[in-house]
Amino acid sequence: MSRREFVQVLAAASAAGLSLGSNLTRAQSAANLYDLPKFGNVHFMHFTDCHAQLKPIYFREPSVNLGFGGQLGKAPHLVGDALLKHYGIKPGSREAHAFSYLDFDKAAAQYGKVGGFAHLATLVKQVRASRPGALLLDGGDTWQGSGTALWTKGQDMVDACLALGVDVMTAHWEMTLGEARVKEIVEKDFDGKVNFVAQNIKTTDFEDPVFDAYTMREMNGVKVAIIGQAFPYTPIANPRYLVENWSFGIEEENMQKTVDHARSNGAKAVVVLSHNGMDVDLKMASRVRGIDAILGGHTHDGVPVPVKVSNPGGVTLVTNAGSNSKFLGVLDLDVKDGKVSDFRYRLLPVFADLLPADAQMNALIDKIRAPYETKLAEKLAVAEGTLYRRGNFNGSFDQLIVDGLIKMKGAEIAFSPGFRWGTSLLPGQAITMEHLLDQTAITYPYTTLTPMSGEMIKTVLEDVADNLFNPDPYYQQGGDMVRVGGMQYSIDPTASAGNRISDMRLGDKPIEASKTYKVAGWAPVSEAARDAGGEPIWDVIATYLRDIKTVSAKAPSLPLIKGAANNPGIGS
Repeated sequence: MSRREFVQVLAAASAAGLSLGSNLTRAQSAANLYDLPKFGNVHFMHFTDCHAQLKPIYFREPSVNLGFGGQLGKAPHLVGDALLKHYGIKPGSREAHAFSYLDFDKAAAQYGKVGGFAHLATLVKQVRASRPGALLLDGGDTWQGSGTALWTKGQDMVDACLALGVDVMTAHWEMTLGEARVKEIVEKDFDGKVNFVAQNIKTTDFEDPVFDAYTMREMNGVKVAIIGQAFPYTPIANPRYLVENWSFGIEEENMQKTVDHARSNGAKAVVVLSHNGMDVDLKMASRVRGIDAILGGHTHDGVPVPVKVSNPGGVTLVTNAGSNSKFLGVLDLDVKDGKVSDFRYRLLPVFADLLPADAQMNALIDKIRAPYETKLAEKLAVAEGTLYRRGNFNGSFDQLIVDGLIKMKGAEIAFSPGFRWGTSLLPGQAITMEHLLDQTAITYPYTTLTPMSGEMIKTVLEDVADNLFNPDPYYQQGGDMVRVGGMQYSIDPTASAGNRISDMRLGDKPIEASKTYKVAGWAPVSEAARDAGGEPIWDVIATYLRDIKTVSAKAPSLPLIKGAANNPGIGS
């Protein structure tokens, strides 16, 4: 399809209810974003971390994504104006809204919602039409993140991904459905349709591979290998009991062996489909030879341009494709004389107002959601300010959760996990049960109330801070910083382990190491907490919201961050 034909199709598809001028403007915007000339002979499409978002949403990018040392001022640790300047993105443009948090409320009102599988499906079909044999890769965190995914045990997303035409997949949050459910999907639903790959998952007894390490495909006469890299720290970040018979890890040495094996079997291009997180991928790319590109996920970073990483075998491209079905990465490789000679890459934002909904996918989504619509649509409260969760520290939806935990559990302090997933709401929007489940829908949702000493509170904060800010990416084992309510503290990310947290205060009083405090939380990973069976977090917060009816507009409580002056990973 030519650029002119694409403009005509989009203009016609969006005609209903819009003025001619609006149609032409939107069609031209769509052509500018989605006109992608074919290049090369090997083609990949990549999405990741959609977290079960089948419908278009609002999503605010982070204003805090700190990097230090060798990561300072480099992707993905750029936000706001620094990010736009680095990539040459025009302020106020659609691309600026897609990739940054700047003027979020105004831009969201202007450009509308993003993502949605029906709109993503239209884009996937458009790319496939111009690229014979193109493969669609799913980077994981797909079967978790919504009410319908929780209630159907991921079946809604499995059906949607099959309809979307996913070819290859790796995983992280999928594992929280448990070993038996994951194997059931892989062996039944995916059989003969989707390759589920992970070179770094083995059995705990004999260290046998649980899944295929890679799949080999031939595209336009070129053999290509796609190697899977599941999230290495699943049994640490999530409950061990859900994957008790499987071991995980970075497995760098085995990755090198897998690359070499694929090359020896004739692969002329090798791509890693990764859920490491971008900093881990950057380090791996510097140490493992023979990888042409890493299509990464986990850290939800929307990175417009691949990072070129040198290693003893040449150069590896490292990408990350955002989250929430908001982006589709397109990687074109030109393979000549048995090797990659050139490439093109675009990370395409999925704007729901520019891409007509695919009718077949729309019908499937309606069918999936129909039994649950009434429950999902329950209005719990109204948001006076923007609600979001994204960034190294508290977001405003995180603040709502910790405030609710303190009130409903009778606690002095509350902790909420540093999860990156969760949709955003604009001021004046009703907070529905669906929105709440977008923030809380997990298989271990238990709430807790625990007596903790001041010393233990500091230990918890120090441990999470080291997972986030350890200078060696291979030791960054989880999400963002635990969200904290009721307590203030200072953090120095550049300090050594055990010395990052200071000045912990409850109101105007210092936290005392020997004193005991009532601390509420949720999502515990221990079997004991599971067996205690605390009330699910969504029930606790739903009751809180029904009671208060209005969530006031206020900035989330953030720690005092030391050593971050002029850091391009923190916005104004």
